[in-house]
Amino acid sequence: MLENRDYTLIIDKSGSMSTPEGDGSRNRWQTAQESTLALARKCEQFDPDGITVYLFSGRFKRYDNVTSAKVEQIFQENDPSGTTNLAAVLKDATDNYFQRRAAGESKGETILVITDGEPDDRKAVMRVIIEASRQMQRDEELAISLIQVGNDPTATKFLKILDDELESAGAKFDLVDTVTMDDMEGMTLKEILLNAIAD
Repeated sequence: MLENRDYTLIIDKSGSMSTPEGDGSRNRWQTAQESTLALARKCEQFDPDGITVYLFSGRFKRYDNVTSAKVEQIFQENDPSGTTNLAAVLKDATDNYFQRRAAGESKGETILVITDGEPDDRKAVMRVIIEASRQMQRDEELAISLIQVGNDPTATKFLKILDDELESAGAKFDLVDTVTMDDMEGMTLKEILLNAIAD
């Protein structure tokens, strides 16, 4: 199952990602970097081409074929700042998958989103996911895991809605899974990501 999938990691680089974590020794951005590295290493085992990585705030930037060797460079080139335009980056990632599927280049994709806040436009995010679900041919084909770092309660509430209520809002499949800080209970972001791809 894992071998035939592509993996895309979307990382929030809005200003709040520079917030210190726990004991203050590092911030959310540094935690995201360590976890991305672990994920890239793991995915290399069954997807030697590397993973697709997006960084987003108000705008987004896409990196293709990211191997563990390239992760550090990506994080050095970017600093957290700006807003949380999740809809635009999610649309690009899902459109890209459907283009590759049409060309016979992909049989399935898991998109992992690491974010700490509420997106700028909640309705737009819902629309993108519902539209993507309508292009799906089978349930497991596309999976979106939303992983919340930090504990912004409004963000948690919205991410849970995406997990639980999109089918009633018109999505063809339940393709979203949300993992919040409460769900993590002592697990590291690295463990969460590795769980999400094995799920």
